[in-house]
Amino acid sequence: MSLKMARGLFASPPIFLRGAHSSADFPPDHLPEVAFLGRSNVGKSSLLNALFGRRDVARTSSTPGRTQQLNFFAVKDRFVVVDLPGYGFAKVPKKQAERWQRLTIEYLADRRCLKRVYLLIDSRHGTKQSDREIMHLLDDVAVSYQIVLTKADKLKASEIDKALRSVKEQVDGFAALYPEMLVTSAEKMAGVDGLREAIAAVVQEA
Repeated sequence: MSLKMARGLFASPPIFLRGAHSSADFPPDHLPEVAFLGRSNVGKSSLLNALFGRRDVARTSSTPGRTQQLNFFAVKDRFVVVDLPGYGFAKVPKKQAERWQRLTIEYLADRRCLKRVYLLIDSRHGTKQSDREIMHLLDDVAVSYQIVLTKADKLKASEIDKALRSVKEQVDGFAALYPEMLVTSAEKMAGVDGLREAIAAVVQEA
C-alpha cells in the first residue's frame, strides 16, 4: 500500500466503539485489530493522536495511568485500533492495576482478530523488566508485535542510533517480535508515516 493510501486510512477521525472494563465488553471480533501497549507515561496517547492527526483521539496527561480501560476505535470500517492501559508505574491503587493487567492479558491471549501489537518503548530508557515480561507473554500466546520507540525528539541523532542498537540487543531472541523497529516522535511527527504504513500493511493482509 502506498504512503498516500496509508495516510488516507488515518485522514478521518476514528469512531469510538466502546471502553471495556471486562471481556464481556469487548466488541464483536469481525474486523482485524491492532493494539497499542506500553509502560505508563511512554507517550502512547500522544502517538495515537499523532497517528490520526488529531488531539482528541486519546486523552493525554503527565499523570501515569490515564488510560483506565481498553478503548476500541473503528477506522473506516476497515480495522480497529485498541488502546490498552499502560503497565509499570501507574499511580493507581494496586488492586486496580492488577485488574487492568489481568484484562490486558486476557485480551492478548484470546482475541482472535488481533493481528499485531505495537509495543511502545521510551527511546531514552530502553526496555525495562516489565517490557520484557510482556514480550515473553506475547511470545507465549504467539501474537506478533513490533517495537515502536517513542519520544525520539528528546534525543540527538547520534543518541537515537545508539538507543536503537541498544534496544535491538536487549530484545534479541524473542520469537514473536517483528524484526523491524520504528522510531517516532509525536511532538515532531517523525516516523508517524512509517507507523501508518506498517499498520496499513498488516490490516491489508488480514
